[in-house]
Amino acid sequence: MKKMKRVVLVVLDGVGCGAQADAARYGDEGANTLGHVYEREKPDIPNLAELGLLSAAGISAPDEDEPIGCYGVMTERAAGKDTTTGHWELAGLTLDKPFPTYPNGFPEEVIRAFEDAVGLGTIGNKPASGTQIIEELGAEHLRTGKLIVYTSADSVFQIAAHEAIVPPAELWHICRIARRLLKGEHAVGRVIARPFVGEVGHFVRTDNRRDFSVDPTGTTMLDALKAEGFDVLGVGKIEDIFNHRGLTHSNHAAGNEACVDAIVEYMKKDHWRGLLFANLVDTDMLYGHRNDVAGFARCLEAFDRRLPEILRLLGEDGMLLITADHGCDPAFPTTDHTRERVPVLAWGLGLQEGVPLGVRDTFADVSATVLEALGARARLDGTSFYDKIAL
Repeated sequence: MKKMKRVVLVVLDGVGCGAQADAARYGDEGANTLGHVYEREKPDIPNLAELGLLSAAGISAPDEDEPIGCYGVMTERAAGKDTTTGHWELAGLTLDKPFPTYPNGFPEEVIRAFEDAVGLGTIGNKPASGTQIIEELGAEHLRTGKLIVYTSADSVFQIAAHEAIVPPAELWHICRIARRLLKGEHAVGRVIARPFVGEVGHFVRTDNRRDFSVDPTGTTMLDALKAEGFDVLGVGKIEDIFNHRGLTHSNHAAGNEACVDAIVEYMKKDHWRGLLFANLVDTDMLYGHRNDVAGFARCLEAFDRRLPEILRLLGEDGMLLITADHGCDPAFPTTDHTRERVPVLAWGLGLQEGVPLGVRDTFADVSATVLEALGARARLDGTSFYDKIAL
């Protein structure tokens, strides 16, 4: 069985394809990110459709040809529906205990310890949409200098501040302090810096966001590949999600266009051998969380237009995998992530065409497939499907 020189793994953030069997436990029964977006907007995504995205999601499109990519769906095994849990499981590390969440805000002792450590007061301390809470509390923040602290349905401690009051570098330092404090029973998945600019009534979040993840609690495929001498390249917020662990190089590009540019630039270089792991966040951050179905569809179209650039650069010994980390249904009556299965697509000149991969039991099948495709010795969680698709 031929081994690959390179695997390019692209996570389309939040692009789920139907509620899991346990979705009702999360209040997400009936969620279907791709299904609802396609039903309402019929995005023009011929390249993704050709790779099998619509087939994987069970969407019937007029005049659709049989996929040339290998396609299926994966079920998240770990509890939760957050970015860190999803990405870690994709990387072969399946959590047996969910990260803590705070539907009623953080306990008083957590907030007081944080305020004492950073020397600033806080306002907010509740679950909220990031855009809504800066509109609600931005004026008070400007007047008092107090930090806006909030959370969501995910395990996150988010800190918003106007860049004129708290410069981004200072906000990142504050987040590092919070990360050190939030441990043990309060070890949230991520501390997130949420800087914004603008005037009252016209606040806008900036690209200076940073995520400070808890350190992976076990070995991931990034760790395993790096230890075996492979290159492990991160694009976008991958370095944040894995707390910079297991990477040999990273480009913290912000926004899908910049991330695709970074993917293409890495692929043009011939010296590396291993894994390129990229997260494209815009579907989730800009559109899913804002219930913008039309924007979500246009974002898929924008990636679809760039996809041929990636395919052309794969060569005969490269494999592309496209998947997601959770759902974020913009047509659902919340602004939170949704507990959904995710699509998994595989394509390469050295692979068979149109192989159905079925319903996989865990996201970790991705890591198992990557490790086998590259010829790595390590074996983590999950079952590889490489033998089903390799020529």
